[in-house]
Amino acid sequence: MDTNRILSADLLDLIFDDRNKAYGAYDLRKTYSSRIKKSLLITVSVVGLAFTGAAIASSVSPKPKDDMKITEVTISEITPEEEQLPEPEPEQPQPEPEVRTEQLTNMDIVDDEEVVEPPPTQDDLADAKIDVKKQDGIIDDGMVVPDKPLDDGKGIIDIPKNPEPEIFEKVEIDAKFAGNWEKFLTRNLNPNTPIDNGAAPGNYVVLVQFVVDVDGSVSQIKPISSVGYGMEEEAVRVLKKAEKWVPAVQNGRQVKAWRTQKIVFQVLGDE
Repeated sequence: MDTNRILSADLLDLIFDDRNKAYGAYDLRKTYSSRIKKSLLITVSVVGLAFTGAAIASSVSPKPKDDMKITEVTISEITPEEEQLPEPEPEQPQPEPEVRTEQLTNMDIVDDEEVVEPPPTQDDLADAKIDVKKQDGIIDDGMVVPDKPLDDGKGIIDIPKNPEPEIFEKVEIDAKFAGNWEKFLTRNLNPNTPIDNGAAPGNYVVLVQFVVDVDGSVSQIKPISSVGYGMEEEAVRVLKKAEKWVPAVQNGRQVKAWRTQKIVFQVLGDE
């Protein structure tokens, strides 16, 4: 390239000087700026159209369709039907085993030649029943087999126990006063009670029944005699003071039980 043209020539012309410009690279670099501008213009146009379309679409609200119907549907839980199990067949009773029997034989005294069938021996009759015919079976031991096991298959027979009463009426050892009974009566009993109430001379036996608890306390005091003259009332009053007793004993242990106490009043006549 001439020196005069170098100063005024474009850089791209200087690079491709004395080279094949028809190959394509020269045209690509020559038109690079214009192609970039066209691309940017197309991109900005497309983006602008997209935003414009979106804005127009959002501003226009769709009209509701009159023919649309809303139907409420309720879903209920469906439970599967329970499988019907066949009822168990009732257990058939087992037939009882046949017992060995010996035929009943009428005893007739005949000659040996006339004997058709000899009668059973005593050993044969020891473990067999006598019947109208002879048959084989189990040995008759005289034991009666119950229809149902007594132990319900447990191997242990439960013997029901009688419940103990709350208050025993009869015991092995009666309750007794915890101290000297005679001395207690001397100090607390009023012997003039029958005399003050006009009783005739004689001996009067008063019976009083009461409960002695396991702690020795006394309750439910009541007279069971009817001598009168205030003697039953006096006996009850005195027993209320007898607070401590030794409890009764039953089966080796102390229990709550009834106790009957006798108190004798003596009225002397005039000598």
